[in-house]
Amino acid sequence: MNHINTLDPGASPLDYYGFELRRHREAAGLTQKQLGDIINYTGSLVGQIETARKLPTPEFSERVDAALGTGGLLSRLVALVMRSQLPAWFQQVAELQARATEIYSFEAQMAHGLLQTPSYASTVLGTLNQTDLDDRTAVRLARQRIFEKEEPPVFWAVLFEAALYLEIGGPKTMRDQLSRLLSFENNPRINIQVLPYSAGAHAGLQGSFDLYRFAADPTIVYTEGYGSGHPTANPDTVRDCSLRYDHLQAAALSLRDSAGLIRRVMEERYGEQLDAERDPVA
Repeated sequence: MNHINTLDPGASPLDYYGFELRRHREAAGLTQKQLGDIINYTGSLVGQIETARKLPTPEFSERVDAALGTGGLLSRLVALVMRSQLPAWFQQVAELQARATEIYSFEAQMAHGLLQTPSYASTVLGTLNQTDLDDRTAVRLARQRIFEKEEPPVFWAVLFEAALYLEIGGPKTMRDQLSRLLSFENNPRINIQVLPYSAGAHAGLQGSFDLYRFAADPTIVYTEGYGSGHPTANPDTVRDCSLRYDHLQAAALSLRDSAGLIRRVMEERYGEQLDAERDPVA
């Protein structure tokens, strides 16, 4: 006899998701294995998600919605599930990102989380902490779905040139990450400028920060420390950081020249090259 874990759908978004998945599967008269076969996942994974032992992904949710005719229920729930898995201090920030109409970011040392590839994000998150790394990476990547909304935010990123050279995850990971940045070259809603070394002393020397602007609410400035985030709507801070951002954009390369620099670094530093003692690095 199968022993079915009883979930309290009110315990967490993950429990609610599992409860709804099981309810719709059973209503369709399918076993976990049968549903897994239909959506090309294992029945074991279906069971783990139903019992809140594994995080669902957006792709899994879309396939189940299509297979069970749920009207997109699980695809809507998965965003809530992913957000609930973020560190408590970051959940408010993820909500701000999801609601913002405009996001302005200055990054001093690495690509912004909303632009990271899976391998790059995994390397960043896995530094000193490998616990549940696949799930934590999936949660970070799920935040990028704000760009798939009917009205996605305008995202403007100024990236210090050092971030192109800080080798996170090895040559292939960096090549893929820089290629990802270049993939937005013709997207008017996602704009990337590089602040070159030649800019010298600049308005971002105090560190990375984000500005979140909304249709009706006050602008928020977000800065981050070790294991903590600091959003604020303080008018003086917002004015100061807005001015700093204007100066950073003015000192940065144009969109076209920024793409040219990213492409050059990708090809010259991380492109296929022959190591004297190893096989070619692809």
